[in-house]
Amino acid sequence: MTQDEMAEKIVEVDARSKSNKHRLDKVEERQGNLEQLTNAFTKMETEQSYIKKDVGEIKADVKCLAEKPAKRWESVVSTAITVITGAVIGYLLSGGGF
Repeated sequence: MTQDEMAEKIVEVDARSKSNKHRLDKVEERQGNLEQLTNAFTKMETEQSYIKKDVGEIKADVKCLAEKPAKRWESVVSTAITVITGAVIGYLLSGGGF
């Protein structure tokens, strides 16, 4: 191999080396972006689990609040029935029969 051929090969190898360095730089940049994306997804997953827990608590609170009026209504009806029944029995016992 002559010196000119060797010089030509060195130029080719140098050009290929620069091309490979450029490609590796892009791969490293993409790898960094991928790591950032993975970290973001991990954070979102953690936040989603907290949101899921909070929504569960909110649903339980809403269910409890929705049951309160029904319980109050049942209490009012029960009290009204008791008062009416007591009044009828009192009327009957006082000799006011039918």
